[in-house]
Amino acid sequence: MSGAGGLADDRALLGRTSTAERVADILRTRIAEGYFPPGARLSEESIGGALGVSRNTLREAFRLLTHERLLVHELNRGVFVRVLAVGDVDDIYRTRRLVECAVVRGLGQPPFAVAGLAAAVAEGEAAARAGDWKGVSTANIHFHRELVALAGSARTDELMRGVLAELRLAFHVVDDPRALHEPYLRRNREILDALRAGERASAERLLARYLDDSRTRVAAAYAQAVDDPADPAG
Repeated sequence: MSGAGGLADDRALLGRTSTAERVADILRTRIAEGYFPPGARLSEESIGGALGVSRNTLREAFRLLTHERLLVHELNRGVFVRVLAVGDVDDIYRTRRLVECAVVRGLGQPPFAVAGLAAAVAEGEAAARAGDWKGVSTANIHFHRELVALAGSARTDELMRGVLAELRLAFHVVDDPRALHEPYLRRNREILDALRAGERASAERLLARYLDDSRTRVAAAYAQAVDDPADPAG
């Protein structure tokens, strides 16, 4: 099964206090990175053997990720990585706009702690120079996770971790990742520059337009990739 072999490298992360939540963390990361693509069946035997965990622990991890809408259980067939509908993509972006814009709007007085954002922007620009468009996608996710982290809320961080992992399910089936992600490198830097300058309102406006444009582009590209007749503009 694709991706299962590499899980053995993650076994050390579990330690002696292995829990379903920690197994779910590993699988969530693997799904987000595309090791288990949308539609892939997850084998209890292969994954449990690679991680060295019991079937019950693995099933609980699957249950957690199903609750997060990353997996689906099909009766008599098994557990699969979820395939999104275009409507799901639209809903993900509505959630992102609500949360991310609220985080920026709610920031205190400048200066803002933007070191994590700056690192993510540099990561994306370096990946683009190397022609690594999957790396650009990953850096973009890092940028938005760091943006949400400015709220200093573990609950908000957890919410967005799941939302952004779910979004990666759409990214993995789009045929032209460069066209999808390259335009947002410059826009990430513009948001960073606005926050560095203490211009919170400007950063929020840039972010809102960014997310609206991204929603339209991603939904359209995803609809074409999966041949979904739904209206990509939502």
